[in-house]
Amino acid sequence: MARDMTQPDPASLPLTDHGRFDYSPIHKRADYCWENGARLAVYIGFNVEHFAFGEGLGASIGPPAPQPDVLNYSWREYGNRVGAWRCLKMFDEFAFPTGALINTALFDHCPELVHAMVRRGDEMIGHGHTNAVRQGQLSEADELALLVACRERILTETGQAPTGWLSPWISESPATPDLLAEAGYEYTLNWCHDDQPVPMRTRSGTALMSIPYPQEINDIPMLIGRQMDMEPFARMIIDQFDEMLRQSAGQPLVMGIALHPYLVGQPHRLVHLRRALSHIVSQRDAGKIWLTTPGAIFRHAVAQ
Repeated sequence: MARDMTQPDPASLPLTDHGRFDYSPIHKRADYCWENGARLAVYIGFNVEHFAFGEGLGASIGPPAPQPDVLNYSWREYGNRVGAWRCLKMFDEFAFPTGALINTALFDHCPELVHAMVRRGDEMIGHGHTNAVRQGQLSEADELALLVACRERILTETGQAPTGWLSPWISESPATPDLLAEAGYEYTLNWCHDDQPVPMRTRSGTALMSIPYPQEINDIPMLIGRQMDMEPFARMIIDQFDEMLRQSAGQPLVMGIALHPYLVGQPHRLVHLRRALSHIVSQRDAGKIWLTTPGAIFRHAVAQ
């Protein structure tokens, strides 16, 4: 059947686009090095979160139950009471800094945990007030108020104004990047589209950088979503590191490792995480890797 030539060709219609950045193949970009000539920047995104009791969102170890869901709430709370402390001790043993992605509700619930990370020199990164709420469902005014309130609370409590943000559940509204820039944040971890920092456009023209954050080298999608055991997840971390280290000979790369203490802080998982981090740290003295934080990656990328 002949096509009606008065109608647009469906195969040539442009798709809706986010407008935040243009397509750019990684092998056609300018080359540079990270700190001290390193080629691969490696960071831990340590998600320390608090959840409302009897309402809201949260990962589940068992079938969701009528509220109050004591089983799933208490399983997640294990991370704040036990798992995070075990992880921090291990990070100390490896002299591995973290980007601490914190819910500001922690300052009311367990402030000593946040201050322990501050004493370690970890970077404080905004991660909402609680992971029981998706910020992308808020009105624009309420979302901006959340971003501002979280930034001010972290500054007041720690003396460190966060420059970066990760939305709870990676939830965004169409205006989130614009609101982040307007609230004083300088980089976002929400987008997982690249292995290098990528500048993003905002409606005000204020600069906002996307720093790579992993959705595969990430314990929630793997251990909960795919129901993977920790041993193969640790092997994924090692394989990702080895291959990215090899690829970084051609271009500077960023490898993130996203962890949640109620998952990896369980003893039977911690032993495998220890093996994976030990493998990474063993390459530190070779000068090809930089164990760092998202904020330091952001600052170095801007300097380029």
